Amino acid sequence: MSSRRGLRVVVIGGTGNVGTSVVSALGATPDVETVLAVARRPTAWTTSKTTFVTTDIATGDLRAVVRGADAVIHLAWLFQPTRKPAVTWRNNVLGAIGVFDAVAAERVPALVYASSVAAYSPRPSDREVSENWPTHGWPGAAYPREKAYLERWLDAYEIRNPAVRVVRMRPGFIFKRESATSQRRLFGGPFVPGSLARRAAVPAVPLPDQLRVQILHTDDAAAAYVQAVLRPVHGAYNLATDPPVDRRFLADYFGARPVRIPAGALRATLAAAWHTRLVPATPGLVDTVLHLPLMDSTRARTELDWSPAYTPHDTFTEFLDGLRAGSGLPTAPLAADTARRRWHEITTGVGRTP
Repeated sequence: MSSRRGLRVVVIGGTGNVGTSVVSALGATPDVETVLAVARRPTAWTTSKTTFVTTDIATGDLRAVVRGADAVIHLAWLFQPTRKPAVTWRNNVLGAIGVFDAVAAERVPALVYASSVAAYSPRPSDREVSENWPTHGWPGAAYPREKAYLERWLDAYEIRNPAVRVVRMRPGFIFKRESATSQRRLFGGPFVPGSLARRAAVPAVPLPDQLRVQILHTDDAAAAYVQAVLRPVHGAYNLATDPPVDRRFLADYFGARPVRIPAGALRATLAAAWHTRLVPATPGLVDTVLHLPLMDSTRARTELDWSPAYTPHDTFTEFLDGLRAGSGLPTAPLAADTARRRWHEITTGVGRTP
């Protein structure tokens, strides 16, 4: 009988959309012995091999959290409050740097960081970009600015810490049934009715030509994270599926009429909704999405042996089912939809930290 110890993995941000799928996937992996999942708030959710601890990465003792780990996966991220960028900067950038420094100080062998397609510079054309495309983001929103800043910070970090194997995951838009309510809260707000998830409720799809995004099922993203822990790989990996979701995709899906509108009209409409506090997503996020490149995921498929199980149609269907049902999980970020929770969103201010 082998006496070889299994891997000890720490997941920072283990109770959100990606985190819950990652810790579940790690728990089902024979080579993983234990998982330590870190979250800002306590959770009632449990899964195999996993211990949950409550720590704020902006203020907590991160060295104690990562000590003894074989790998750290950093997922923690605040999308809100968009009206207070200093709050998101403190958590997303300074908190991440604290995690990275703790990994180096405790000599953790591997760091897997959740970057994003939003870190990439605006797309050049209709061609897909590889991991070599520049990562300067779109300057008009906090999310891509923060992701791009951390890409630059990790460039220097890898030079200073050659013993740390750094992997940067750059996924497209990530969805699953249990994340639908959370994503409605973060981006759509309390006034988005679940009935919009019904196909019959969408007679037309008015979108600009520039809006094209690649989506990915959260469980498929989690499978790539697990392989990044298990395999001696490093560097960046695009994670996306095809075809991209655009006006034609959505019109075909809903059996609706595609309607071409100018990008400026979409931007102005959502800007008005944000300024009147009807939606939490900033106008800058609209510009970000309009400029995202399409990604080539060949490297992940080859080096991680990554093969997504879900098509974009599958993923979108599951997300809409979850939105219609108000689905979630018993964690603070993924709490299920209720009338009381929607009222709380309104009375505490649309776009506050959920």
